[in-house]
Amino acid sequence: SATMAVGKNKRMSKGKKGGKKKAVDPFTKKDWYDIKAPSMFSVRNIGKTLVSRTAGTKIASDGLKGRIFEVSLADLNNDEDQSFRKMKLKCEDVQGKNVLTNFAGMDFTTDKIRSLVRKWFSLIECFVDVKTTDGYTLRVFCIGFTKRRVDMAKRTCYAQSAQIRKIRAKMVEIITRECTTCDLKELVLKFIPEVIGKEIEKSCSGIYPLQNVYIRKVKILKAPKFDLTKLMEVHGDYSGEEVGTKMERPAEEAAPAAEAAEEA
Repeated sequence: SATMAVGKNKRMSKGKKGGKKKAVDPFTKKDWYDIKAPSMFSVRNIGKTLVSRTAGTKIASDGLKGRIFEVSLADLNNDEDQSFRKMKLKCEDVQGKNVLTNFAGMDFTTDKIRSLVRKWFSLIECFVDVKTTDGYTLRVFCIGFTKRRVDMAKRTCYAQSAQIRKIRAKMVEIITRECTTCDLKELVLKFIPEVIGKEIEKSCSGIYPLQNVYIRKVKILKAPKFDLTKLMEVHGDYSGEEVGTKMERPAEEAAPAAEAAEEA
């Protein structure tokens, strides 16, 4: 071996390094799971998600936990009028083939925000950090606009900065009051029909009339330690569901599946 050290050790005899790896389809190692929405929404089956099967120390459910799914509220509540709201749902637990999610934030679609912002009106925004009764710390963003009175001659409709400050203080006060008195589940049920926005509109009309007041975004800054019983409260029991009915498959489609099973 001492003579070998001269020059590079050219790997003449051997073929390409490592040889050709057989292209393996990653999807053969993956399973589909059903995503379940919490009970505040009318549609409980959102969709499916993929995850690599449990292999060695990598456990499938760990790969799923913490995933965030963004779903339009129109799909969650079968109501096309709410399509501008996006709900973020976070996977908290896996039971069987069910992925149990919980509320993890809310947002507006960009086009909705853009459609609200107009010339000749004041835009008023604020954000508040609130803590719900069950220990979630949320940051809630609010947006609103001044409104023309019917008999206005002026082309613009701007509020004075002092009025804007008063309105903003009112927004903060109402959001804080509404959010700190209930738990996360009740709060999401307040966000959906825009109760808080309407409340702000009503109480600010004495300062300056407002329109299009919305909670445009909600972030979860801090969640309490994971509590399975709490999660089951917002999910209920799935044990009664029919898990999967056998699908009739055309013969030519079934063949490759049989072959794959034989190879395995």
